[in-house]
Amino acid sequence: MVTPMVPGTLAVDYDALRRLVDWHIKAGTDAIVAVGTTGESATLEIEEHLAVVKACVEQAKGRIPIIAGTGANSTSEAIELTMGAKEGGADACLLVTPYYNKPTQEGLILHYQAIAEAVAIPQILYNVPSRTACDMLPETVCRLAQVDNIVGIKEATGDMDRARKIIAGCDDEFAVYSGDDATAVELMLLGGSGNISVTANIAPAQMHALCTAALAGEKEKTRQLNDVLAPLHDNLFVESNPIPVKWAVAEMGLIAHDAIRLPLTQLSTSWREPLRSLLADAGLL
Repeated sequence: MVTPMVPGTLAVDYDALRRLVDWHIKAGTDAIVAVGTTGESATLEIEEHLAVVKACVEQAKGRIPIIAGTGANSTSEAIELTMGAKEGGADACLLVTPYYNKPTQEGLILHYQAIAEAVAIPQILYNVPSRTACDMLPETVCRLAQVDNIVGIKEATGDMDRARKIIAGCDDEFAVYSGDDATAVELMLLGGSGNISVTANIAPAQMHALCTAALAGEKEKTRQLNDVLAPLHDNLFVESNPIPVKWAVAEMGLIAHDAIRLPLTQLSTSWREPLRSLLADAGLL
């Protein structure tokens, strides 16, 4: 979920945050990731980060799970964030691979084992090498899946061969979620567990229906629903996430415009009308 901010000060807009949580629940969203990539985790201070998680938990009031983004490129910082999220009432944590410092596969295993041992909360791995310059290989995922409180992975490469290897190599209880809206249907129909979605920020009811159909194996219905959303899947990445989706959420009147933190900037004017047209075509405006 995007993190709403106040124009000018760019402080977190907690009133808008609470409204977004209620909007998602009403629309059928199954769980909310607070302060993930789309929530601008990289530019929130630790205190803000944990305050956003706690506010989402308090607003959800147990109606749906709140998953806290708590990954970091420092193992000690990831432990601090994960511990804070647990204390704030989060139901699970999503931990991106350490970015920039390029750990080995053994380093990844030791990193995630250390977090799992330090904090007794369900933990979901997150692999998005296009952003982190760190790729967690399927065999590494399968080793980590044996850790009791590592319960799943958000696999955002869009590589179906990789998804097959992870699904085949891990126990049935280990959840494999798509982190790539454009290929999420394929992954779910292969036996994946769901989709941690950017598009769901603007079309939660539609994405819920799509995932429900895919998980039920209703291929024709799933693809019909996805055909409507496919242009959004693509165009929400015309600039770095969350630039386009945050602009779209604001265009829908759910949060304020001009409220994204540097080094991210507002959506370029050349992309605004095309994205506005797609929102209208999808019935979102």
